[in-house]
This record gives sequence, structure tokens and C-alpha cells, in this order.
Amino acid sequence: MIKIENLVKNYGDVTAVDDLSLTIEPGKIYGLLGKNGAGKSTTMNIVTGYLAASSGTVSICGYDIFKEAKLAKKQIGYLPEVPPLYDDMTVYEYLRFCAELKGVAKDKRQDAVDDVIERTKIDDIQGRLIRNLSKGYRQRVGFAQAILGYPPIIILDEPSAGLDPVQMKEMREFIKELGKEHTVILSSHILSEITAVCDYVYIISQGKLVYEDSMEHLEETGQSLEDLFVELTSEEDEEC
Repeated sequence: MIKIENLVKNYGDVTAVDDLSLTIEPGKIYGLLGKNGAGKSTTMNIVTGYLAASSGTVSICGYDIFKEAKLAKKQIGYLPEVPPLYDDMTVYEYLRFCAELKGVAKDKRQDAVDDVIERTKIDDIQGRLIRNLSKGYRQRVGFAQAILGYPPIIILDEPSAGLDPVQMKEMREFIKELGKEHTVILSSHILSEITAVCDYVYIISQGKLVYEDSMEHLEETGQSLEDLFVELTSEEDEEC
């Protein structure tokens, strides 16, 4: 569904993404694991078309994100680390607005919005102004806009950032539910988040892919993801 080949992103003399190549197959929850500053968010911003690459290619369901951006973006629902919410709108107004932006057919918008409201369990706050919502509810509204239009791929950047333990648990359960109908990619620097919800993990260090494997295979071989992560990213600390 997603194929990234030799992706590079430079900021002057700094290389944020360094010759990154990976493939995302349908029907799984993928984790992009790395320390803060490893290049996870930059990679996701390029994949979703929010940021240009210095070189390399990204294909989304067969569409080139740089040459066929409109078609490629239709395949993706994206939740950035800070949800793109409009504080002066009610939750319902915001989701109707998002449905229009995403090109949901006019005669289907009502049902589409009602469905995501039900799925994300925000029925009781749909009439409230977004500015008055808690962090947990704001995150749920962000999830709702991401799945509007039923895109086959859902991309989540640090989805548990700023959530308390109860909200984090709810978020993880929701991601598991999403994984039943969508291919999900989430980035995180939190090991427990990756192990709790992901089927497959990619470890990124200094913009490079340094390890990949299924969680099932890791368990079968008795390898510790924590030990692998520490070993493979220790070089970052040495260079700091």
C-alpha cells in the first residue's frame, strides 16, 4: 500500500531522513519507533504530502505522492501530533467542514459524520466548542477527522502525546479497532505503545532504518524490543 524508496530530507547541512526505504502491506498496524528527533515525523509529513522530499520516491496505493498528490492523499487519513482543530467551531461543525474538504459526496456527509462521531464515542460533546474540550476529547476529534471518508490508510503521529494513563488506554483500544478495517501506521518514541498495539515494527535512528520485524517473530525468538531499541539507538547518545 505504501512504498518508500531511498527517501532523503535535508535541512541545510542536517539530514533528517537518510536514504530510507520501507514497504507497508495492507491489513496490519505498523509502528515507527525512534527517539525524539530520529526523523519519524519528518517521514510521516513527507508520506502524507505535507512536506517535500530532497530525493527519493513515495507511492501510496500506486499513486506517486509528489506527482499524483490529490489521488494519493485520498488514500490517507492523517492525525498529526497536534490535531489540526479549529477552536471556534463546535465538534459537529468541524467534522462537517472536514468532510467537505475531503470531498465526501454532499448526500453522504451527514451519514459519514454521524458514523465517525459514533465510532469515536464523541456523541455527547458534538455540540461543544472545540476550545472547551479536554486533551483526550480533542484527540478523539482528531481521530474522527482522520477516518472521515473511510481512507484505507490511517497515519498517526505520536497519538498518545499528552494523554493521561486512562486516555492512553482508550486510545490504544481505538487503534486496535481501526486496525480491523484500515492499515494503520503510528509513530512513537514509547516502547510500550508499540508493543501494545502493533503487528510490525520499524526502528529508525538518525533518519535511517536500522531494524524491522514482526512483533510475533520477536516473541517467538524471545528477543526484547527494549534491548534491541537501546542497542540500535545508543549511537545517537554517543554523538550528542
